[in-house]
Amino acid sequence: MSFLNNLFGKKQKAPDIASILPQEIYEAGVLELKDVIAPSALKVTPRALNLGDKIVRTFFVISYPRFLAAGWFSPIINLDKAFDIAIFVHPIDTATVLRQFQKKVAEVQSQISGREKKGLVRDPMLDTAYQDLERLRDNLMQAQEKLFDVGLYISIYGDNETELDKLESEIKSLLESKLIYLKPALFQQEQGFRSVMPIAQDELMIHSKLNSAPLSSLFPFTSFDLTSDKGILYGINRHNSSLVLFDRFSLENYNSIVFAKSGAGKSYMVKLEILRTLMFDTEVIVIDPEREYEYMAEATGGKYFTISLNSPHHINPFDLPIPREDESSTDVLRSNTINLVGLFRIMLGGLTPEEDALIDRAISETYALKDITPDSDFKNVEPPLLSDFELVLAGMEGGDSLVQRLSKYTRGTWAGFINRPSNIDIDSKFIVFSLRDMEDELKPVAMYIVMHHIWTAIRKNLKKRLMVIDEAWWMMKSDDTASFLLSLAKRGRKYYLGLATITQDVDDFLKSSYGLPIITNSSIQMLLKQSPSSIDRVQKVFNLTDEEKYLLLESDVGEGIFFVGLKHVAIKVIASYTEDQIITSDPSQLLAIKEAKKDLETSQGN
Repeated sequence: MSFLNNLFGKKQKAPDIASILPQEIYEAGVLELKDVIAPSALKVTPRALNLGDKIVRTFFVISYPRFLAAGWFSPIINLDKAFDIAIFVHPIDTATVLRQFQKKVAEVQSQISGREKKGLVRDPMLDTAYQDLERLRDNLMQAQEKLFDVGLYISIYGDNETELDKLESEIKSLLESKLIYLKPALFQQEQGFRSVMPIAQDELMIHSKLNSAPLSSLFPFTSFDLTSDKGILYGINRHNSSLVLFDRFSLENYNSIVFAKSGAGKSYMVKLEILRTLMFDTEVIVIDPEREYEYMAEATGGKYFTISLNSPHHINPFDLPIPREDESSTDVLRSNTINLVGLFRIMLGGLTPEEDALIDRAISETYALKDITPDSDFKNVEPPLLSDFELVLAGMEGGDSLVQRLSKYTRGTWAGFINRPSNIDIDSKFIVFSLRDMEDELKPVAMYIVMHHIWTAIRKNLKKRLMVIDEAWWMMKSDDTASFLLSLAKRGRKYYLGLATITQDVDDFLKSSYGLPIITNSSIQMLLKQSPSSIDRVQKVFNLTDEEKYLLLESDVGEGIFFVGLKHVAIKVIASYTEDQIITSDPSQLLAIKEAKKDLETSQGN
């Protein structure tokens, strides 16, 4: 009944409910937006407003210096605090201004003349004012400048008066150091708060006159933004909550490198990039030493290959790519021979110069054994196996020692690893090679073989690709694998390949002579939370300030510094709920997902 009284008035007789139009019922009961966003309570005091649990205080700028430098407002914009800023710009008619200027110039001239007649020394302030007025009047008459009434209001927020006073002191110190002075809107806090709301109503109407040049320095577009107009979202800028968007394939090279301690979120960050990159028609290939990408490959319809001694997946290092149009068979055969010598150097624990030359000759003879020469058509050839190479090496003078060291890969416990024809097809949008089950001693060998196999496929067919190497410090243990990694970083751009290198062991990575060149050949560099033992080395390599050093030490998971060229910002990696479910490495979350999957399969079975 109260609803009907409100709708029709208490003195009217309530009509039958059926006669009320549905639209009238709806309009009487609907909430407006301001009802939803309004605070639970509001208390107005001379110096502040109490908005529910928060306190807000509004200030206005009362005075500016004679000159305003570009970017003077940036320190305020980029404060990591809760505050609102409103800038009101009211144009002033130039003809009206010029009439006022004529009167003002006459007043200043009169004062200067009066002082001269009295024999007083010249007043520098009057002379400067006269020069400024004359210059501005000339610019206004020539339409080079315009004059504006400008109101700059700042509202700050806090949980209590102490927090509010501290932030007020910080902002005042920043501005007063530039000769810009603030005053609180005493007894006008309500009007001040409404003025900074995004409804474009200037209720304070406290203005300073600024011409075009100093006004342009006020606009808030000089903040620490690091973004481009296309690409994927890497995270949120912690300076000002703007988006960090980049397309690695639009930079000078397509490589990136991520440094972080264990558990800092480096794999999570790269998985998120992979997931978003897949949406832009980019193929992604991952070398996964810890089996972290298995669920992601399954969820996105990718292929997952396990590389181990007992795995059904095999790669024959003697495979030859089909030459591209700009390559000859001779170049391909020579390049593959060089790579194989590097592989044997890793497998056999180093080679003397004599052994190196012997291996090189044996490789050529092994290919010749299968009728593979520089004139062969590589489309129809059957590549040799490691056992064929061993057979050739055994028949060569001085090869006995090498055959003995090689036997564990052909006849011993490691024979199932590489002495088989290749049976891996990497024709898919998302490919993962898992090396978790490979013995630690063989991981550098496995990484080298897998990367060489991928490189062969990349050179054969030009496509936009991203190659991710997790725990890359494994590759830095050997000069040959480290050299191959650097070669990928340098040559990848020609083949539309971006290389993403991830490592937690900073010292092992940088101890190699190839570590620093890999960093310098990476357009994007990401530093997440660092350990105290490695932070000094990281600070030196990336020329970090002490503040940035402590930021990396104190960062939470998924927080750090994002570099592109000479620019960098503090970043926070944020994923949606759906993305998080696909890319998480948290054991508790993974267990919960498995349990939910098992329950679903059980219920479907019943």
